[in-house]
Amino acid sequence: MELSEIIKHIDCKEILNFKNVDIKGISYNSNTIKSHEIFVCLKGEHVDGHNFAQKAFEKGAIAIMAEHPLNIEIPQLIVNSTQEKIADLASAFYHNPSNSLNLIGITGTNGKTTVTHLVQKIFEYENKKCALIGTLGYKLCSNSEYLEAKHTTPQAPELQATLSTMLSKDILNVVMEVSSHALEQHRVKNVNYSGAAFTNLTQDHLDFHITMENYFNAKAKLFIGLKKGSFAVINNDDKYANKFLNKIPDGVNVLTYGVKNNSKLMAKDIEFTSHGVSFKCCYEKECVEINLQLNGMFSVYNALCAIGVGLMSNIPLVSCKLALEATKSVAGRFEIVHSNPMVIVDYAHTPDGLENILRAARELTPKDAELICMFGCGGDRDATKRPKMGHIAQTLSDKIVVTSDNPRSEDPQQIITDILSGLKLINPKTVFVEPDRHLAIELLKKISKENDVIILAGKGHEDYQILNDRTIHFDDREEVQKVFL
Repeated sequence: MELSEIIKHIDCKEILNFKNVDIKGISYNSNTIKSHEIFVCLKGEHVDGHNFAQKAFEKGAIAIMAEHPLNIEIPQLIVNSTQEKIADLASAFYHNPSNSLNLIGITGTNGKTTVTHLVQKIFEYENKKCALIGTLGYKLCSNSEYLEAKHTTPQAPELQATLSTMLSKDILNVVMEVSSHALEQHRVKNVNYSGAAFTNLTQDHLDFHITMENYFNAKAKLFIGLKKGSFAVINNDDKYANKFLNKIPDGVNVLTYGVKNNSKLMAKDIEFTSHGVSFKCCYEKECVEINLQLNGMFSVYNALCAIGVGLMSNIPLVSCKLALEATKSVAGRFEIVHSNPMVIVDYAHTPDGLENILRAARELTPKDAELICMFGCGGDRDATKRPKMGHIAQTLSDKIVVTSDNPRSEDPQQIITDILSGLKLINPKTVFVEPDRHLAIELLKKISKENDVIILAGKGHEDYQILNDRTIHFDDREEVQKVFL
């Protein structure tokens, strides 16, 4: 696309060295930039892209977007915020693909990944192609492989490029996770949503948002931006439900779901077994019995959310039921990876998430058996949740093993100390500490019996461990297979 066309869509403070060059792509990484791409000088937590503009120029950058003039003799678009304007650049370059898509955004603290997968299954049951974008990457259909994603919600150029690819393949339905970071950092600016859904809001990411009010305001942006004729699906049992409902513009169709509070879509007569959960799902005057292969109360809420999206997309309730009943667990989400003892791997890394999976696991734990929980907390992240998670784990488990979970630049022992501060009593028979996550899994085998239930929380699908000086390969599921032979 010619630069003269691009600048029509960008509010620039000034344009330097203008020349109507042909832009072949967008890059914000000087190591991977290609010839004839425009380099955007993003400011990150640790690095400033302006410091790498010269390198980008030497490697072939044909233009630059920056927040102040640089001593480089190529066209420069000077803007107030490159973080915001990169979204304008990306949407213009890829011709706003979301305007031609039925794009549905899913936001909330927990459940986003599972809900997106369930929605994809519901659309595909109706023979409607549906792509997915989220934490695990993106995939063009439920049977395809994941393509890697760096963030839950990609940066604007990657997101717009991905949406453009999906459109080029005649995939007109897309469901995507929308993180609070993405909303706050303008990654989804200029993205046009046909609908949005809210799962829940509990403590997480306060290292970034600082307060729950800021966290809520970030999430709310997804709903504030909905246009007339679109839809919103809201968890009516969540304490933030009314605040979200009040943010939805006039002309947006709203569907509430819940188990406790009176909602348009309800789950009743819920029963848990070792094979899954069953419930009666009622919408308007229609009720169907649903038997999920998933377990836990959180699975009921995730299913209701996905059904709500299906209903608002004109998919019959019975089709939603049949699609969900055929769906197995999502990778790293309450995934049973070993039997006798039953070992379950889950991504839960928040107080609420940990409580949900432990309550679900308790339903599967025989009366003569124990529930054992292994978990840690990530470094360089919200430290206030650590003692809360320690308290929850001790309260809801019979034994706990406290270990490491992506310590990053922090001392793993300090993170563990923070967790232990939330315990009422440190009984050496029920509380175990092992900073090495592999050795912690070996410890689980030693302290468990054949009929016990073991939860490995925190990493789920992740196949890496982020340490202070390096990132190593580490997958809880693989480690369990090695240890529990």
